[in-house]
Amino acid sequence: MTSTQLSGTESPLDALSDRWRSLREAGPVTYDAEQKQWRVVDHRGVSAVLADPATYSSDLTPIAPTQEDFEIFRQGNFVGMDPPKQRKLRTLVSQAFTPRVVHGLEPRIEAVCARLLDGVADRDRFDLVDTLAHPLPIIVIAELLGIPADDHRLFQEWAGTLFGGDQLGDDPDMADLERALEAIAPTVREMNGYVLDHIRHRRAHPGDDLTSRLLAAEVDGARLADEEIVGFVALLLVAGHITTTALLGNAVVAFDRHPGTLAALREDPGRLPDAVEEVLRWLPPFPELGRRTTRPVVLGGHEIPADTLLMAHLGAANRDPSRFTAPDVFDVARSPNPHLTFGHGIHFCFGAPLARLEARIALHLLLERFPIIAVPSHSDVTYQNPAVIVGVRHLPIAVTRQ
Repeated sequence: MTSTQLSGTESPLDALSDRWRSLREAGPVTYDAEQKQWRVVDHRGVSAVLADPATYSSDLTPIAPTQEDFEIFRQGNFVGMDPPKQRKLRTLVSQAFTPRVVHGLEPRIEAVCARLLDGVADRDRFDLVDTLAHPLPIIVIAELLGIPADDHRLFQEWAGTLFGGDQLGDDPDMADLERALEAIAPTVREMNGYVLDHIRHRRAHPGDDLTSRLLAAEVDGARLADEEIVGFVALLLVAGHITTTALLGNAVVAFDRHPGTLAALREDPGRLPDAVEEVLRWLPPFPELGRRTTRPVVLGGHEIPADTLLMAHLGAANRDPSRFTAPDVFDVARSPNPHLTFGHGIHFCFGAPLARLEARIALHLLLERFPIIAVPSHSDVTYQNPAVIVGVRHLPIAVTRQ
C-alpha cells in the first residue's frame, strides 16, 4: 500500500485505532513470529525501554540492512546512536539549537503562515497539505539552516521519497526494507551531496544561521566534522519538517471528525496547546521506535535474546488505560497528557519545541481567519502509508471567511 483513501465513513485512522487496541489486548510484551520482532505496547514498558539505552540500543546496524549512501547520513544522525557518542553530538547541537533560537522564530513562523494562506485568499476550497502543512515547516527550517528556501520543493520531494512508503506494504519485513533502501538510495545520495555543499559553503562563508553555529560549536576542544553535520542537517531538513506536516494534517482531520472541537477552540484559543498535545497522543506521526537488545533480557516475563529487534509501540502506549483516563476518547482538554509521541529519555525528539510552536501558530491563524473549516468529503482525503508515517498526503478542505 502506498497511500489510502477513505471509503464511505471508514477511515485508516479507525483501522489504526483497532490495531493498537488489538496490540494492547494481546499483552504488554508479545512476539511477532512473522516479522521476527518483539513488541512492547504498554506505557510503563515503552517508557522503560526508551529510558535504558544500555540495554535497548538505538543502533540497529548489526541487525538491520544497510546501504552505502546511508552511512554518511548516519554519521551525524544521533537518533540512531548510543552514548557516549550520542551525548557528545547532542551536546554540540544543543549549543546551536537553543530554546532561545526556537522562541525567536515565532514572528517568522507567523509571517510565513500568513503569506501561505494569503496565496489562497480568493479560494473557499484548497488542499491544506499543499497550501500550508508541507511548505510551512520546510521554509522555516531551511531559513533556520541558512539554506535557500526557494529550494523547498526539492526538500519536499526528498521527504516524499524517504517517507512515502511507496516501496513498502503494511507490515514490511527486513527483505522489504532492504529493497526500499536500494530504491531510495539515489535520493539519499542527492540529499547528502546538497547538504555537504551547503556546509562547506558555510564553513568558508559563515553567517548568522544554525549551520554556521553548528560549525562553531565546541565541546572539550572538539568540533563536528562536515560529515557529522550532514546527518543532523539532513535529519532536521527532512525528518524535522515531516513531523509538523503530519501534525497539522492530523489535527484538522481529528478536529473535523469530532464535532464541536473547532468551535470550542475558536471560543477559547488558549486551549490550543492542550489540543496539540492530544492530537500528538491520538495520532503519533511515527508510532513505533525500533531498538536492539544488547544482552539477553527478561521483559514482561519473556526471555529475549541479545541482538533482537524490539519495537516500542508509541501508538498503543498512548492509549494505555492504566495511564490515561478514557484513552480511546479524543479530548482536547486533556491535561496532563504524558504521551510518548516525542519519545522519552536521551532520545526525546530534539525538534519537539519547534513542531509544537509551528502547530500552535498555524492552527491559531486558521481559526482566526476561517469561521468554518471543514473536510467536505472524507473520501477525497489521501493518507500516507501508516507503516512509515501516520499522516495525510492530501487534505482538501472547505472554508468560509470573516
